[in-house]
Amino acid sequence: MKKRDLITGILYMVFGVLCLAAALLRESRLEGVWWGFAGAGILPGAGMVCKYFYWNTPKNKERYKARLENEWIERHDELKTAVRDRAGRYAYTFGLLVLSFGMLLFCVLDVLDIMGNARLLVLCLGGCLLFQIVAGIVIFHQLMKQY
Repeated sequence: MKKRDLITGILYMVFGVLCLAAALLRESRLEGVWWGFAGAGILPGAGMVCKYFYWNTPKNKERYKARLENEWIERHDELKTAVRDRAGRYAYTFGLLVLSFGMLLFCVLDVLDIMGNARLLVLCLGGCLLFQIVAGIVIFHQLMKQY
């Protein structure tokens, strides 16, 4: 593994420890968030550091090299690339549908006075929908310029 992976793991752990200190030393309404960030920093960071030392031991060097070769083959397999692209397109379309039906549902709930003040939620979902559509168009055009 690269030194960059070790440094990233250490930085995650430092961030987690700082958040843990903030959670322990300060009493606020954000205490739960600090605890969550602490766990999200310390645990993955420790995992990265352990992986770095595990794969850099002399007995695991060959296994790691074989694993990297296998990952490269998996990433560059044409069938899997096509399937990943299609899965991404389906997820994008499904996300658009969920946002659209969510807007419709909350609009109806607001009109029927079942859910009070759902207008802000509908506007937020509409903003997300618009962002997703514009981002999809922009990304498509940027990718077309590359080919």
